[in-house]
Amino acid sequence: MTSDEPGLTRRKFAAGVIAALSAGGLAGKVRAEVPKQLAIDTHAHVFHHGLKLAPGRRYAPDYDAPLALYLQQLDQNGITNGVLVQPSFLGTDNSYLVECLKATGGRLRGIAVVDVAVTADELRALDRAGVAGIRLNLVGQKLPDLTLPEWTALLAEIRALDWQIEIQRNAGDLATLAPKLLDQGVKVVLDHFALPDPKLGADDPGFQSVLKLGATRNVWVKISAPYRNGPAGEAFAKQAYPLLRNAFGVDRLLWGSDWPHTQFEATQSYAKNRKFLDALVTDADERARVLASPRELFRF
Repeated sequence: MTSDEPGLTRRKFAAGVIAALSAGGLAGKVRAEVPKQLAIDTHAHVFHHGLKLAPGRRYAPDYDAPLALYLQQLDQNGITNGVLVQPSFLGTDNSYLVECLKATGGRLRGIAVVDVAVTADELRALDRAGVAGIRLNLVGQKLPDLTLPEWTALLAEIRALDWQIEIQRNAGDLATLAPKLLDQGVKVVLDHFALPDPKLGADDPGFQSVLKLGATRNVWVKISAPYRNGPAGEAFAKQAYPLLRNAFGVDRLLWGSDWPHTQFEATQSYAKNRKFLDALVTDADERARVLASPRELFRF
């Protein structure tokens, strides 16, 4: 964020929280009409100031993004279900994520962040709570050596649970990392259009290599957060979507709101990102397929 943005961010979110809590209460009891067909948001975060932050975090927000406000975003935008992704600044303590999943009676699923030495019992407990995979946020991190015994053991557990591995990393590294995960039999989800070099966009050789992963039928791509792909992110997204659709198929593309748009709060909103999906996928039937396609992957 720039130096003048935090105050604006706090004011905007405070107003949003007040509106949400007055309209729906802490449990989000006021529900708008939602379509009968599933429409799934596969990428959002919830958090509040009372949660313990992870040591060594690169960033932490200065506002709350409570569950009630997220549920209101779903209702107001005609979205039936959502997926909560553990924020990196909360580390491997997934207790609040689990609390939110249990509070919503199956409407939400979760993607956890775990230590490589996590036990099988801990993973099974997360599974029972509604977690469907783990996230590797590798931005600014050293790439893991997936051949180490602790990684092969963890990936074997992920495979046994039929979970996914969600990765946030630039396209060039994804092109080499994803095949190593596929070799160990796990399902792979790539965040935010696979994050090519913003200067190259769809011409990034790494992005072109990512497109080839579509043939495996075991890789999914989130068409989420175009703004994380540079100032021309929306233009890139419109160029990338038909390429991704042709390479992966509509059923392997996942829409996500990326709410509350951490570090982009001043320029983004849930409604704006939902509206952009209409501009990105102009055919209504195809758009409905994109919104419903996560059902099996996330076990709704």
